[in-house]
Amino acid sequence: MEQFSEEHSKLLLSKEWLVKINGQTSTPYLLKFFSSSVDLSCFVLVTDTKSTWAEVLTSNQFARRWRDSNKLDSSSRIDNSEDEEAWRAANLDVLAKAHTLGGIIDMSFEVVESRYSDFAFELECDVFKWRWETCLLGYKASADFISKHLVMPLISVNHLAFASADPVCELSEADLEKAVDKMGRTARRAVDTHVKHAITKPRIATTLRRMTAMFNFIPELPTIFSTAEKPDITVQPQPKPRSSSQVQPKSAAWSPPPETSNAEERLDKALATEIPSSSQRASLKPAQSDSATESETDEPDASASKGKAKAGSLASSSSFQVPPKPTSPPSKVPAAPSSPDPTSESSPPRLAKKLKPQSSSSDDDDSEAERKRRVAQVKRGAGSAASRQGTRQPLRRGAKRF
Repeated sequence: MEQFSEEHSKLLLSKEWLVKINGQTSTPYLLKFFSSSVDLSCFVLVTDTKSTWAEVLTSNQFARRWRDSNKLDSSSRIDNSEDEEAWRAANLDVLAKAHTLGGIIDMSFEVVESRYSDFAFELECDVFKWRWETCLLGYKASADFISKHLVMPLISVNHLAFASADPVCELSEADLEKAVDKMGRTARRAVDTHVKHAITKPRIATTLRRMTAMFNFIPELPTIFSTAEKPDITVQPQPKPRSSSQVQPKSAAWSPPPETSNAEERLDKALATEIPSSSQRASLKPAQSDSATESETDEPDASASKGKAKAGSLASSSSFQVPPKPTSPPSKVPAAPSSPDPTSESSPPRLAKKLKPQSSSSDDDDSEAERKRRVAQVKRGAGSAASRQGTRQPLRRGAKRF
């Protein structure tokens, strides 16, 4: 059997659709038939609007099928070739007449089982009997054929029926041909525009919608209207996202309090407990005399920062005390530093010096050596503190614990 091709599909474009119904399943089938008197071939295409089947028969295949379907026909026994060709042409013409709008009505239609094809059916009348053995074309070819031969023409005819000023059924054949030709020429030039106008008109679209709902047993049928109101299509503005500084994470409410305040409190307590005694302040006064002299010439703000720096140096020096060594050369006891000027407003008041009673010369030597070592430690502590914190800088909170 010859394969159904695109050339066969083009030959069917000028053929009308024929309709037959399977009485067992009540399924309608649409058929298209074509026969050639040149090579005495024929082919048919049948569809249920979902799938398509086709069969192509050559001259020899047609003669063999006719003889198989009509075995009691005595005229089928022919000896010479000329009579055989005339017999085939006459029977092919009968089959072509049966596949017309007027001839298909008198033909019975029955779907039968077959071991040689995908879909087989028989046509029968009082004169002859015929059997088609069709094969499935495939889903892609079926969709293309149905769209080109059925869907697009129906859309155009539907548009013509609704767009015509006069009812189509009341037009004469000549006037209807002119209207169809005019619309067809317009549709061929711009198929997209033609389909748009044929479907988007409110009356056509709503009629098609209601027919679809009715055909598929929808309980609530949509209404048909001739005008379409334009809806108010507005998009709500998107709210602006808040900045990262305004948006606080949820975990911030549950985070533990910072430890800086506790560290500052501990540092203040440590500094308060490590304030030097009166004897230590008396021994440190010679080292602080230079700072006191500078503070008298500076501004009050600078003297306040110096006082804080001195407090830090005293705290650092008290933590690095070294036990006194017994073997140290005796030295003279330096004179007590002069008391600050009571009229100076820039320097803070100093405590009065309290001298310990000198019991013996050995005690004096030990105390003098110890005082020198402490003065040296204060100088080293002040230098290291100045290098770390800088001169005339306030005490930093949260520093290393002493």
